[in-house]
Amino acid sequence: MAMVKILISVPVRIKVQLDALRKEGTSASGFIRNLLEREFKHRKELRS
Repeated sequence: MAMVKILISVPVRIKVQLDALRKEGTSASGFIRNLLEREFKHRKELRS
């Protein structure tokens, strides 16, 4: 799968939480990608 980069701004409190996930072995990119995939899947299921 080809990847593209996006740049987003988040509040400091969310960045702190993303940094904590990194210490557990989950990258911010991986976490956000997973959230987006779940959300789009959910939306698709609602339309079906």
